[in-house]
Amino acid sequence: MCYLRPRAPRDTTRTLKGHPRAFKDTILTHSDQPRPLQSRASGALTGKVRVPGDKSISHRSLILGALSVGETRITGLLEGEDVLNTAKSMQALGAAVERTGDFAWRVRGVGVAGFAQPKAPLDFGNSGTGCRLVMGAVAGCPISAVFDGDTSLRTRPMRRIFDPLEKMGAKVIAVVEGGKLPLTLQGARDPLPITYKTPVASAQIKSAVLLAGLAAPGTTTVIESEASRDHTELMLKHFGADITSVMEGQHGRRITLVGQPELHGAAVVVPADPSSAAFPVVAALIAEGSDVVLSDVMTNPLRTGLFTTLREMGGAIEESEVRGDAGEPMASLRVRASKLRGVEVPPERAPSMIDEYLVLAVAASFAEGTTIMRGLHELRVKESDRLAATADMLRVNGVKVEISGDDLIVEGRGHVPGGGLVATHMDHRIAMSALVMGCASDQPVKVDDTAFIATSFPDFIPMMRSLGADFS
Repeated sequence: MCYLRPRAPRDTTRTLKGHPRAFKDTILTHSDQPRPLQSRASGALTGKVRVPGDKSISHRSLILGALSVGETRITGLLEGEDVLNTAKSMQALGAAVERTGDFAWRVRGVGVAGFAQPKAPLDFGNSGTGCRLVMGAVAGCPISAVFDGDTSLRTRPMRRIFDPLEKMGAKVIAVVEGGKLPLTLQGARDPLPITYKTPVASAQIKSAVLLAGLAAPGTTTVIESEASRDHTELMLKHFGADITSVMEGQHGRRITLVGQPELHGAAVVVPADPSSAAFPVVAALIAEGSDVVLSDVMTNPLRTGLFTTLREMGGAIEESEVRGDAGEPMASLRVRASKLRGVEVPPERAPSMIDEYLVLAVAASFAEGTTIMRGLHELRVKESDRLAATADMLRVNGVKVEISGDDLIVEGRGHVPGGGLVATHMDHRIAMSALVMGCASDQPVKVDDTAFIATSFPDFIPMMRSLGADFS
């Protein structure tokens, strides 16, 4: 294995067929056109909205559509930069990817292990999910590909993804020291099935192994001591794979995949993203007099830890119009302003809400009493050190907060002084969480840069304004 220095940014443009926007492959830095914004209390938030399609389902529908035979039609796809970069990578690997209407896409796949050698590096921008899942898909193909991303993604760990892939026959032939991007992955010519116990509860590790296992003969097994989100398992079954999942211990799962299936294109309706819904949900809970309805929100129990916690805190969140598609349940959520109280969040709940702790910390700041969030090590290796960044966001706005080991402890006083300037560290969820805080704080909350919100929730600012938020 050789080690590389990070390359200079590229300046090429690729356009997805049918998509109205072209995203440059330029590697962004924090100084590239920052977009500061201020959020101030504006009273009640009201209305009915649909947040964007779930990012996890959007990534997986594109990848599995590309690994299938025939045509996959996707409706409700999240058209944020992260997902569009995955779409471009599928196109670069030989699949036909086309936008056919608003949030409607068509993928004509190449079959399991059918990816072609890409002519240029695969640039995933800010998306760890897209990058890590595609590594798994490429690992089962006899090709090599260079994986890269923006400044933030280049700081995030990849070794725990490619370690099991190398056990399956893939090989990392060039990588930045520390297991960071950019890296070059040589897929296995004859992939091997393995039984792999994940070192942490991570849907990305599990999914990478399962996607590589599609090309291996026999059975590939992943064992989790703590169950992570199961979207890959549900969607693999939807596309025709022979896959089973059973309990393993008190909280874990054993997932077994029969390799070398012929996946068939399928229709996918992408539910609204619960991680995106988290922001208007918390805003409605903390802004006095609010009454907001969010339609078609995914209610998969491995993704709804935040809603469970907010209800324990006294939050009024009601479900209606419960239904499902491709194995994923969804419902409309009615959220009304509530008096919240502090609670203790157990560490085993972390996998079901790992991306939502930032905005939960905002809710905890407005609650009465102490909220303790335990077992948050994974927050240290996200787009930023989210544990430290979340604590900083609260402190600068007058909230008493402490980090003890991997626990976050927030002293809620029923209101937040506000008045601070929040450093986002190029992290979209820090930016959105801070703006939500300003919806009910005593003084406005300022955010140094909102540009990166587009990676996951391009219409967050106009959608929140439509509910009555005062962003300026």
